[in-house]
Amino acid sequence: MQIFIYISIGVAGGVLGGMGMGGGTLLIPLLTMFAATEQHVAQCINLLAFIPMSIAALIIHLKNKLVRFGYLLWVSLPAVAAGVGASYLAKLVEAKALAKYFGIFLAALGVYQLVCIIVTFIKDIRAKKQKNTKNLLN
Repeated sequence: MQIFIYISIGVAGGVLGGMGMGGGTLLIPLLTMFAATEQHVAQCINLLAFIPMSIAALIIHLKNKLVRFGYLLWVSLPAVAAGVGASYLAKLVEAKALAKYFGIFLAALGVYQLVCIIVTFIKDIRAKKQKNTKNLLN
């Protein structure tokens, strides 16, 4: 039964990762809540799972000519450096505190995404009203 839980968690994380939302946003909480995985181990699994997912995504984006090579180093080098630094920092923090900080991060991310959706929705409504007004005047 435990293996089924891990497979389900992996599928959910992979699907979200493939859709562009970080799979770890779901993978880490699922591992800690439903598979009783320690926070540090869940984050390690997430980092390891990221490697094949990112390679697959890069291949697909290269195939679709969506990679802008001029920005590749400017984005990837700071991301790798920050990832390594954050991994070492996470190692220094105890698991309960790390879980709490990750929860705060997820809550803040959720609020940010909700605000972005609301702002986009309002902009779309305004744009449609302006378009309808212009059509009525013509």
